[in-house]
Amino acid sequence: MSEKTVQLNKKFFLSLITILICFFLDRISKIYIIELFVNNQFKEQYINSFTNIILIWNKGIAFGFFESENYFYNIITLFISFIIIFINYLIYETKKKIEIICFSVITGGALGNLFDRIYYNAVPDFIDIHYNNFHWFTFNVSDICITLGIIILIIFDIFNFRYKN
Repeated sequence: MSEKTVQLNKKFFLSLITILICFFLDRISKIYIIELFVNNQFKEQYINSFTNIILIWNKGIAFGFFESENYFYNIITLFISFIIIFINYLIYETKKKIEIICFSVITGGALGNLFDRIYYNAVPDFIDIHYNNFHWFTFNVSDICITLGIIILIIFDIFNFRYKN
């Protein structure tokens, strides 16, 4: 095998494993929460003074923005699919390991939410962070993956860290 083929294989497996870990962590958490709330009829679970678990079905995009029905929902879903394809192109093009990991974490999270949009026709969000009466947007593990991947990419870009391939 040539050196280029070996590098592509390493990049592919690193990316694939990262995507699958994020996707399956998201799926497992959502299945557990859905089962917990649907079968046991919970309305809200208190975790601590700033975190609750509550099941909300999101038909919009990130944090419930642009929530809509049918036609617009399908356009958003198609747009998300194109974004995932583009991010995979970025994975293929980059040579930096941190970027491969970040783009893969973003892809794993995006695929988790895309799966829900297609399977449930909505995304189950369940992590409610709050302080007193102020509640942040309810989110899920996919949202955490997407957000962390983007934040790490921004930090590395802003501070122009020198990192190895």
